[in-house]
Amino acid sequence: MGKYHRVRQGECFSSLACKYGFESYRTIFDHSENEELKKNRQNPNILYPDDVVYIPFNELKEVDAGTEQRHRFQLISDKTLFRLVVKDSEEKPFANVRYELKIDREAYQGTTDNDGKLEQKIPANARRGGLLLYAEDEEGEKVIGMFSLKLGHLDPVEKITGVQSRLNNLGFGCGKVDGVLGQKTAEALRLFQEKNGLPVTGEADSATREKLRRLHDWQ
Repeated sequence: MGKYHRVRQGECFSSLACKYGFESYRTIFDHSENEELKKNRQNPNILYPDDVVYIPFNELKEVDAGTEQRHRFQLISDKTLFRLVVKDSEEKPFANVRYELKIDREAYQGTTDNDGKLEQKIPANARRGGLLLYAEDEEGEKVIGMFSLKLGHLDPVEKITGVQSRLNNLGFGCGKVDGVLGQKTAEALRLFQEKNGLPVTGEADSATREKLRRLHDWQ
């Protein structure tokens, strides 16, 4: 018999699958007990604190093994795909630049593509990270971008905190993510709406939330 798990900030289906010993998040995400939650949280990377997720019973796997012998068992650890597009203040992508990505205790290196995108498989239970971007000039290589990452902390776009996080990440600074639609958030919303051909209201209406989701979220 399974159990119910109350979500805490920073958790998503992938991290829950890792926590409870499942090879894939889909074992939890696609379970019939989570059907209603799945309708409201269509992106498995995004949950909200106090969401309740059903965790099915994870049966122990039995294997035959001889006595008085040494055996090797390999644990398959779930990975999740981290994808990010990085642009400057004028929305010009950091294209074909070298990057160093640190996720918890793991370090990765690579090069962004023509659109400024990087992709990297990381542990499903990763929580924090940092990204450095480098470029060459006549004096050698130098850092041209530095980003701090909080993985699994993005709230659903239906919440004001989710709206604020997406505005900040897209360069429409609204300050602290506090869940309050104050003057600074309203101004950021107006700038975002004006730039994207939406009615300029300063409100987080359904059309604005959907545009934010399409421009920001990856699945």
